[in-house]
Amino acid sequence: MHRDDVIAWVESPLQLIGAAEWAHLHRRSVPIAGRLTAQMGTTADDLIDRGALFGACEPYLGVPWNALRGHGHWLVGDGFSGQFRLAASVLRPRRITFLDDGANAIAYADTLLGDRGYTRPGIVEGRASALTAPFALDRVLRLAARGGVELFTAFDLGASRRTRLEARGVSVAEHRFPFTRATAKGDRLAADRVILGSARPVDGRMPRDEYLEWVACIAEHGDAVYLPHRREPQAQLAAVAGIDGVDVVEAGLPAELVLAGHSRPLELFTLPSSTTTTLSHVLDGTGSVIRSAPRTSPVRTAVRR
Repeated sequence: MHRDDVIAWVESPLQLIGAAEWAHLHRRSVPIAGRLTAQMGTTADDLIDRGALFGACEPYLGVPWNALRGHGHWLVGDGFSGQFRLAASVLRPRRITFLDDGANAIAYADTLLGDRGYTRPGIVEGRASALTAPFALDRVLRLAARGGVELFTAFDLGASRRTRLEARGVSVAEHRFPFTRATAKGDRLAADRVILGSARPVDGRMPRDEYLEWVACIAEHGDAVYLPHRREPQAQLAAVAGIDGVDVVEAGLPAELVLAGHSRPLELFTLPSSTTTTLSHVLDGTGSVIRSAPRTSPVRTAVRR
């Protein structure tokens, strides 16, 4: 194992996009250990078709021990993962780059700074995860002290947070999806009004009836394309499809890949989500507007022209 042998250990489409962006920036081929979750296969295929610098792509369940053991530099999608904590404690990688796991990138930065505990926001952790937390944190901070930790993120961590991270040896590299934007395939949707699906009802954070009311309220003001969240069950999609004026388009890809390259200004509707940040970067310069609402009262966010 060489110190600079790199592998990406990812479990969501956004993390996979982050690995493609890192490989593009560094002009390096990166093998992928991708967890078998929804949209991972189609996302990998789409990125490879775009020319992503991926090496061998191997699906896995659980911890890819053999793949990780042979590489000194890990690109990790979820620093809060109990599996990551265990693997980092046992295998002791020599360098770690943390990719975005949604807005948890900010929470993880605050964890490294000691401003919050080593727990994923809003999650009550099991005993095993809690036991491995101090060992993983100690390992990451020891690596940081030797310049072996990086945050590669599309989220604005703020000047103060960046300064404090760098004082601890954590480097920060911000990106704005240059690979995703440069390799975009053009308009994929016929409509200019787009509703981004949410897993909030699935997660118990919003009653399904209230969610459907939110979608219907948007459709009352004009026909819209609905892009499902990857974790939405078919029963919820069927209910959405039954709303007048809503066209459910199951692209099998994350919104960042579906919407990148649209030449027309889009009007997007979303409940609070990390896509408010990621799509602002992806659609920068298009004149698109993102309307994020906690329930049914949209708040307008204009994408820079």
